[in-house]
Amino acid sequence: MKTVAIYHIKGGVGKTASAVNLAFLASRDGFRTLLCDLDPQASATFYLRIRSPKKHSGKKLIQGGKSIAKNIRGTDFPGLDLLPSDFSYRKLDLLLSDVKGSKKKLRDILAPLAKEYDLIFLDSPPNITLASENIFRAANIILVPMIPTTLSLNTYEKLLAFIADKEPGSARIAAFFSMVERRKKMHNQTMEQLSDTDPLFLRSYIPYSALIEKMGLYRQPVPAYRPNSMPAEAYRQLWAELKALLA
Repeated sequence: MKTVAIYHIKGGVGKTASAVNLAFLASRDGFRTLLCDLDPQASATFYLRIRSPKKHSGKKLIQGGKSIAKNIRGTDFPGLDLLPSDFSYRKLDLLLSDVKGSKKKLRDILAPLAKEYDLIFLDSPPNITLASENIFRAANIILVPMIPTTLSLNTYEKLLAFIADKEPGSARIAAFFSMVERRKKMHNQTMEQLSDTDPLFLRSYIPYSALIEKMGLYRQPVPAYRPNSMPAEAYRQLWAELKALLA
């Protein structure tokens, strides 16, 4: 089993949309896939038409074992399951701080799922917290979406420094450009600069698109409701690169 965390310090960078679309494409490619919605905003849960079970909570997540298994839900797409989020996840840091091995707890919670799944995606909450450190240690790949702007680049560099300092283990970091607008000079310049100098950046990028924004209207991944669109093809290319990293 491999685990991919879609992570960024800040919100609004296309993190959840990427997690949902990549998880869908992985399941369609034959991987037994679980998407864990760890963000208390529960956007991935909403996109996939799932309601969090009434008894599900952050405490149940931390308990692991049967508490997790009974709250996993199937989606409309074969091979793709979801562990829904709950608003109580906003207190995950407090819950984690009360357990032994608090920085590795999420990895231990997910380990038994290797019998059921080939691939787990983590839709991570923004900010750098104890929950973030858990995510870093649970992941085989930390996939960072980045809008190609100066401020976003500054945040990206701080993230790399933090992860290096915390030594999360064997996790590999990869980044990709998200919400790209080719008509913007700054976007083009930033992409050219980093694509040539930063080996962590994948070649695929996700364009800014109304079709991605409409995921909240259709409540489906883009390749499911607009399979021939440019964003759908962009996600397919991104998945192909990610799959190669996982191999």
